[in-house]
Amino acid sequence: MKNPIIYLILMFLLSACDSDVSTQNTNAAPAPTEVVATQVEEKQSTEKQASLEWNYPETKTGDVVDTYFGTEVKDPYRWLEDDLADDTAAWVKAENKVTQKYLANIPYKDQIKEHLTAVWNYEKVTAPFKEGDYTYFYKNDGLQNQYVVYRKKGDGPSEVFLDPNQFSEDGTVSLGQLSFSHDGSKAAYAISEGGSDWRKVRIIDVESKEQIEDTLVDIKFSGLSWYKNEGFYYSSYDKPEGSELSAKTDRHKLYYHKLGTAQSDDSVVFGGTEEEKHRYVFGGVTEDSKYLYISAAVSTNGNKLFLKDLSQKDSKLVTVLDHTDSNTSVFHNIGEQLFLMTDLDAPNKRIVTVDAKNPAPENWKDLIAETEHVLSASNGGGYIFAKYMVDAVSQVKQYDYKGQMIKQVELPGVGTASGFSGKEDETVLYYSFSNYITPGSIYTYHPNTQKSDFYSKPKVNFDPEKFESKQVFYTSKDGTQVPMIITHKKGLNKDGNNPTILYGYGGFNVSLTPRFSIANAVWLEMGGVYAVPNLRGGGEYGKEWHIAGTQLQKQNVFDDFIAAGEYLIENKFTSSDKLAVRGGSNGGLLVGAVMTQRPDLMQVALPAVGVLDMLRYHTFTAGAGWTYDYGTAEQNEEMFKYLLGYSPLHNIKQGVDYPATMVTTGDHDDRVVPAHSFKFAAELQAKGSKANPLLIRIETDAGHGAGTPVSKTIEQYADIYAFTLWNMGVKTL
Repeated sequence: MKNPIIYLILMFLLSACDSDVSTQNTNAAPAPTEVVATQVEEKQSTEKQASLEWNYPETKTGDVVDTYFGTEVKDPYRWLEDDLADDTAAWVKAENKVTQKYLANIPYKDQIKEHLTAVWNYEKVTAPFKEGDYTYFYKNDGLQNQYVVYRKKGDGPSEVFLDPNQFSEDGTVSLGQLSFSHDGSKAAYAISEGGSDWRKVRIIDVESKEQIEDTLVDIKFSGLSWYKNEGFYYSSYDKPEGSELSAKTDRHKLYYHKLGTAQSDDSVVFGGTEEEKHRYVFGGVTEDSKYLYISAAVSTNGNKLFLKDLSQKDSKLVTVLDHTDSNTSVFHNIGEQLFLMTDLDAPNKRIVTVDAKNPAPENWKDLIAETEHVLSASNGGGYIFAKYMVDAVSQVKQYDYKGQMIKQVELPGVGTASGFSGKEDETVLYYSFSNYITPGSIYTYHPNTQKSDFYSKPKVNFDPEKFESKQVFYTSKDGTQVPMIITHKKGLNKDGNNPTILYGYGGFNVSLTPRFSIANAVWLEMGGVYAVPNLRGGGEYGKEWHIAGTQLQKQNVFDDFIAAGEYLIENKFTSSDKLAVRGGSNGGLLVGAVMTQRPDLMQVALPAVGVLDMLRYHTFTAGAGWTYDYGTAEQNEEMFKYLLGYSPLHNIKQGVDYPATMVTTGDHDDRVVPAHSFKFAAELQAKGSKANPLLIRIETDAGHGAGTPVSKTIEQYADIYAFTLWNMGVKTL
């Protein structure tokens, strides 16, 4: 069984937002000529100057003022928070018109788009998994907007099981979770419309593929966990008043849906009480259907844990943990023996066992003790697979259920391995492996013999032998050593003239591990450098590394990122004229903070779906759950002043030469609402100098990133790369 609880919370909330998948290509066109970085001539033709002018729309201002601990803070663009207003819609349309006109006149934008399209156009297949009588897998023929779910019985032919491309004409309705009943005869799957986190769930008969009852609606931040073949557990909030895309949602509830009954009759299993608000509640059923385990959290870090014996009628909910001081989850059981993964008294995590009848922490026994490396775990085929991060790269060890190590799995190289999970009776498991220059390949693993075999490797028009990816350690402002992986063509001329993207996240215990990306491959082929530091605030070195980048220590994250840029410049990988900084979600905050603190460091800034108003972020949707990392302006005066001191929106200064900036967001982003980006762009345009364009690109019918159609993703990367290179002074490709 996969470990669903805290991982789901993190991925649902503030995950890094690169939406292209780790992949490979069979029908790619030749790469464009390597970028030749030539400075834009001081004197251009009148026609070219006119084509790349940017005249921002007029943005009205209001007189809203908030007072925090006696300090007045103006919020002139508060009106842009109303996503239902006609004025907001008109502003979005006007801003997009300016941005698209600017981008359309970059001479090589279409060339980049054509190459991205060619590189994307190849078959992509995921590892298979078994449910009932069928083996299922996901496949994309090349440029399909959404992956298609296929299945086959035994050695028979494959057939389409679910095709999300049929959900809508433009591919903006995507498939979310897909979960099967215990015997595989029924399936429940979630769909997202326009990228929203709100979901609808359909239930189908697997043989006929026909829907068997009414669609469930208004489901958000949810797993779909079946109890036998009778029904499943799911989570949601009450539908908010006003805009469902921006209104606050902070009271999560776990429901049980019994097949054949109306959703209105679904019972609340946990949550929704007035006494205590749990913002994130998840429920999972053990593989043997014996136990329901419930995680209840008030923020993205830490959870309470409860257990219910489903084999006993009317059994009571048993408390495993009554506090949120740890991240603890059930990932397996053998009868009444529970296997938990926890960071309680173990910042790098450990696996413990306990009797379900007495599951309190004082009864826990170490099965796999904490080590110096951060642990995650999965199980399948009768074994546990302990997956460690060693300086952000994978190491995997196989254990039996008595805690004895069987073998360290020999991986294909240095990179990221994922998988090693399945049902208890599986004799073959699957895992994938990739890094920044190695397209993802799939391998089989036989847990009983510890043999690993190659399963599938895509044919890619990308030669890893022409590139190198190396890890370095650099020194941050306070002396902390921070790792960074730098990827580029072999034989790179370190003359400080290489277009470079520095990508970061640094928050919510999220770890950036090396993975292949189609879009990054195109950047590398064009002669670009791609650098990813593992900043504090992430999870690469456990709880202490995470905490070192939270609340009153958040500046550490920005300092780490700034130091990464300085390292690249000092070591002649690039220069400030050829450096772009990029990040999404919490990484958008990172970019916004660094570009306002050190506008001289980079030439281009690319904040995506960013948290940019640190005084009001918690007033929208699920934002109140992010307080563990950020704190709030109302918390106390010290926290207010600290947030005000780095909040990107509030630190834009009049007349400063900010780097060329393209803010990106989606109009259906109900996780980090687009108002953050709207207000930030408006403030930049009002106060920044005219030295560089300060634009915003607002994708319509798109959300925080997940489920974005391939067509929209390609268009977005073409715009980002064209904008970046042009503002670095690259005139031709």
